[in-house]
Amino acid sequence: MTEPPISQKRRFQLILIKPSHYDDDGYVIRWWRAMIPSNTLAALYGIASDCAARRVLGPDVDVDILAIDETNTRIDIPRLIARLEEAGGFGLVALVGVQSNQYPRALDIARPFRAAGLPVMMGGFHVSGCLAMLDGHAVGLDACRDMGISMFAGEAEGRLDQVLRDAVSGTLEPLYNFMNDLPGIGGTPVPFLPKTYVSRTLGLSSSFDAGRGCPYQCSFCTIINVQGRQSRFRSADDVEDLVRRNWAQGISKFFITDDNFARNRDWEAIFDRLIALKEQERIPLGLMIQVDTLCHNIPNFIEKAKRAGVTRVFIGLENINPDNLAEAKKRQNKITEYRKMLLAWKAQGIITIAGYILGFPADTPESIRRDIGIIQRELPLDIVEFFCLTPLPGSEDHQKLWRAKVPMDGDLNIYDVEHVCTAHAAMSKTEWEAIYQEAWALYYSPAHMRTLMRRAVATGVSVSSLVKLLVTFSTAVPIEKVHPLQAGILRLRHPSERRPDLSREPALAFWLRFLWRTLRRNAAVVGRIAGLMLMARSVLKEKGVGAYHDQALTPVGAEDDGLDLLTKTSGGQKAVAHARKVAQLTHGPAA
Repeated sequence: MTEPPISQKRRFQLILIKPSHYDDDGYVIRWWRAMIPSNTLAALYGIASDCAARRVLGPDVDVDILAIDETNTRIDIPRLIARLEEAGGFGLVALVGVQSNQYPRALDIARPFRAAGLPVMMGGFHVSGCLAMLDGHAVGLDACRDMGISMFAGEAEGRLDQVLRDAVSGTLEPLYNFMNDLPGIGGTPVPFLPKTYVSRTLGLSSSFDAGRGCPYQCSFCTIINVQGRQSRFRSADDVEDLVRRNWAQGISKFFITDDNFARNRDWEAIFDRLIALKEQERIPLGLMIQVDTLCHNIPNFIEKAKRAGVTRVFIGLENINPDNLAEAKKRQNKITEYRKMLLAWKAQGIITIAGYILGFPADTPESIRRDIGIIQRELPLDIVEFFCLTPLPGSEDHQKLWRAKVPMDGDLNIYDVEHVCTAHAAMSKTEWEAIYQEAWALYYSPAHMRTLMRRAVATGVSVSSLVKLLVTFSTAVPIEKVHPLQAGILRLRHPSERRPDLSREPALAFWLRFLWRTLRRNAAVVGRIAGLMLMARSVLKEKGVGAYHDQALTPVGAEDDGLDLLTKTSGGQKAVAHARKVAQLTHGPAA
């Protein structure tokens, strides 16, 4: 049999959209260049490309795939509707990787497509998390049912074929629920995006997941309930394949999105393969990974990370009060190990980045100010990202509050871990919001940023790379009014992208305000860049800066027991006593 002539082939239009969400003024957060690449979009594009190559819709059907990340690309809905209508409605709009804070925007994107009678599907952490932890109707899922949006819960490897065939036949199911049947990911199509899409992110960087799932039980986390507690992994062959495919189009920087790469059982095989690609084939790999606070106890892990191309490491520090960590079921974090772990990364000249959550039960504005000061003095951290403790749908925290009928904010758009969504026992909403804003100013003070530069010189960290991060993390909240992970270069707006429940501004007023805001905020950012560059030049000229030393860079020793990190909270004191007891039992009284 021969394939039919090209003119007889049909072209199925698969439009993959990763929504952004609305800012406090009601406008979509979108940039000329966004900071974080979407791994979900890359994963779905890779799976869809494999479906197209295998012609899962038949030999006479080609699949055209369009990928849109709304954080860096405007969604022209009328144009997309026209594209689908020109194809006779032969296609599917797939809203992918939709988080809870993106759910309202995703519904607003879907509405005109559904009004035009076009098929729409939605998947991601919100749908999956709600179905995993709640009753299947809670937190707005009925809005999808009412609008006729097909929902997808779980992961698409091995399942997209069925969805595409159902879309072709017009028989999309209201719900595809694979939460109890998470697939293995070894040997499956790897995440991939063509360079035209990747070029819209800062630094021409892409992403991939080498594994999914996490064995820990942190109560604020949604990953364990969406991706499961049984870890699944890609092979070293898979990782090499995706690196080669990207390098063929000039891309060699990656964010490895595993929630905890240190718990990937194949970490060493993957690092060894990356080391070979970097050292033998001269692929200039630059990697950022996420790890836990005990990774330094794995022999050779940090050393091989450096050789594999890791330049930045994100650590889920979360808090320095053990009482707060225990409350969140993050007992794997041992504050007595924090300095040892961070110094091990610094010894390799790798930038350390930590997530820090504000709003645990024991937190007050005073304790938060105290703890930030302790971090600055005693921990060799470069970048700290602050978050508000948020009961995300899909987390145990949310489930408990929902079951107990504790009030939570009804606007999912603000469930972005930078807004306050529920009450706190010791802080009012106003106090909590104020200390969140203050935390950024406290940590990224001019004096501390100068200290960070001095530490960078002393530990072999690239000062220019650190300055780039300091620019983003010191300006995003006070100037751009968004979390640094939602930041980018040159904020863009369009009058059509305002929340439908807010009034549309007159065009002239909108554009004048947008121009003034752009000039004012970018002038402030440019001023910060100039100031930090001058500061860096000054630091580099300081006599003896290469031998700079302070408490944070002091090797771990017996005197650590007297640090504020370990003595200012009852939990810290207990942690020290416990560590001493373990040492005595292990090594004898002399220890």
